[in-house]
Amino acid sequence: MTLRLFLMRHGETEWSITGQHSGHADIPLTENGEVQARQLGERIRAFSFAQVLTSPLQRARRTCELAGLSKHAKVDADLIEWDNGDYESQTPAEILATRPGWNVFRDGCPNGEMPAQISDRADRLIQRLMKLDGDVALFAHSHLGRVLAARWIGRSVEHAQQLLLNTASLSILCYEHDRVDQPAIELWNSAPLERFAVAETTATDCAAPVHEKAIQRWENEGGEIPVAAHGSERKTS
Repeated sequence: MTLRLFLMRHGETEWSITGQHSGHADIPLTENGEVQARQLGERIRAFSFAQVLTSPLQRARRTCELAGLSKHAKVDADLIEWDNGDYESQTPAEILATRPGWNVFRDGCPNGEMPAQISDRADRLIQRLMKLDGDVALFAHSHLGRVLAARWIGRSVEHAQQLLLNTASLSILCYEHDRVDQPAIELWNSAPLERFAVAETTATDCAAPVHEKAIQRWENEGGEIPVAAHGSERKTS
């Protein structure tokens, strides 16, 4: 069998809503986060996992449980979230107010983990995972997951900044052509579309011709459309 890593971020928490940095703080899922975790379980139901590993923090363990994989799950300390040190519970805006230009993937956290440390942790985890076969489920966190993916394909921790990871998302790390010297990302940050705050569009709006919607917008903003261009059935504004 060929190794595939199913990397899953935990469901929503109060701090993921507010944007606060949640490293080792052991905060629970919200009610919506539990719904997300169950939905994630539905998405992976068709797969049979050779191993299931989870972060020791309850938001990851609970996601694993609600996804239906806790029976054979093992806690792995290397899957714990980035240690934010003095920046725990702070938002990026609060940190930047006192430290302009700060970037966790480049600068790390005072009294917490630095990029070199989390890179070493991710590399250590990867070396252990590469000895496994089959599909392996990993329940983890945003920053750790992003670093893990970056290191999997041989990139630096700073590259992880470009790999966004939503709550209850599914990503898959694998090998191209089943070759261990060609690590690849098969799927990244896959989540229901509503998770990305996409503006809702009605079926009627979707069916309307583009030029017609443009005309409607122009009229609504006070524009004047000549009858010849707009059709005799409409009056000019």
